[in-house]
Amino acid sequence: MTYDFMKNMVSEKEVWDALKEVKDMELGIDVVNLGLIYKVEVNEGKDVYILMTLTTPGCPLANAIVADVYDKIKALPGVENVDIDLTFDPPWTPDRLSDEAKRLLGFAPGSESDSVNDAHNGSGDLK
Repeated sequence: MTYDFMKNMVSEKEVWDALKEVKDMELGIDVVNLGLIYKVEVNEGKDVYILMTLTTPGCPLANAIVADVYDKIKALPGVENVDIDLTFDPPWTPDRLSDEAKRLLGFAPGSESDSVNDAHNGSGDLK
């Protein structure tokens, strides 16, 4: 016997995967790897709650990013309600970047900017 109600239930993994499709238009990196998503909850397989932040309270793309998060999650099969809370407590810091995002933005060893950094300060450290 199969349970048809199960196939229309969204999982937390599906939500996280959909969030990886939401890009910061200025940086070209998704909101998950930027560390902008603080919490994801899925209730009863249909109600999704997201607690997120932005890199700065004055982000000019705030409305566009939050709208894209909403649209991507609402488009998932089985999702009925999407509730997004935007917070700046705790404030976002570059420490929240994934290793891949750090590499792409030049914050990690092996990044494209290492040779430039070495030429400027001899250590490769970003200062």
